[in-house]
Amino acid sequence: MKKSLLFLFVFMIVHINSQVLSDYKYVVIPKEFTGFKENRSYGLGSFLEKSLKSKRYIVLSETKSQWPQDALMNPCKILNADIIDDKGFLRNKITLQFKDCNNKIIYSEKSSSTIKEYEPGYQDALKQGLVKVPVSNPSPETEKMTELKPLEEAKIAQSPIAQRFKNGNLSLQKIQIDDSQFILVDGSSSVPYATFKATNKADVFRVKLGSGESTIGYYENGNIVIEIPMSNGDFTKEVFSAN
Repeated sequence: MKKSLLFLFVFMIVHINSQVLSDYKYVVIPKEFTGFKENRSYGLGSFLEKSLKSKRYIVLSETKSQWPQDALMNPCKILNADIIDDKGFLRNKITLQFKDCNNKIIYSEKSSSTIKEYEPGYQDALKQGLVKVPVSNPSPETEKMTELKPLEEAKIAQSPIAQRFKNGNLSLQKIQIDDSQFILVDGSSSVPYATFKATNKADVFRVKLGSGESTIGYYENGNIVIEIPMSNGDFTKEVFSAN
């Protein structure tokens, strides 16, 4: 009886984890994993990527400029994978983890291998840890729940009078083109600093910069925020305050 209850308890834990994990479709795999020194991850990144793709997950790199628009606009649809080196004496041990956009662990699985050589041993341990990872199967309800919520309920009041926004010494004029788009312009240039087009998310916009690069922007606390792409693939926030 005790064994039956224990089996049922373990099954319920795995089932709950699987339900949550399968609700996601995007997974970011980092360049380095926790505890693996000197960038020696023994091919685990490639092994994990191949395995997740076989389970219908869309694998993303850490370089946001390569992400699809859906992932950029909805960061809570993305999981962050990690493989932790548990350093066994006679076994190669790892913990496979997936964290959500709030850095909460939603799935964790420990596994090990009796193969003593590092590369085949760690890969065998990861193979064991991936057995219980379910196939990606996001439901329409989950897709709706993980969509990016409006970042700010209070919109900047729309007015026929042009507004000015400042970022340091840069002062730009906001000109409303129509109900779905506006531009920020610098009086010294004939090219708009940025063109904003509405998305189906309130207060979130697709942005085309004067340089030709595409990114996103949004209202936050009455200010206009633009995620500026950097050469290393990261993004930096540029905040333009209402003047």
